[in-house]
Amino acid sequence: MIKINAKSIHSELRQLLSFATSVDKINQEYEKYVSSNERNLYGLELKESIIGCIGIEIISSNTIEIKHIAVSPSKRGKGIGSQMINFICAHYSSCSIHAETDRDAVEFYRKYGFEITSLGEKYPGVERFMCELTNDKRVAND
Repeated sequence: MIKINAKSIHSELRQLLSFATSVDKINQEYEKYVSSNERNLYGLELKESIIGCIGIEIISSNTIEIKHIAVSPSKRGKGIGSQMINFICAHYSSCSIHAETDRDAVEFYRKYGFEITSLGEKYPGVERFMCELTNDKRVAND
């Protein structure tokens, strides 16, 4: 995993972020990663290509939130997302990890051991979920 902090966004990374946020917010979200001490963006490289990315925000000294996670479509289902979660767990070992997501990603987080709580219909017709992995759950999962 590499920490991404280049001032301009690479085309591979732009495409990955388009899977995790709306296209019109990519530049704004990327700018937050390169300009904020509380946000970090990491990329997973394979043969000099970025095939996955995970972005986090440090909420407090013991809590981080996954803001974005994305894997290239051709590499999905091969454990790339789990590798990125493992990296975050190791790199932020003293932190609980939170992620807000939609129904499509809930099972990914559940399989990893996150506790899932419905946030209800946050947007018209869209149910959102809070996924949380606490230190006690992580020890059992590692």
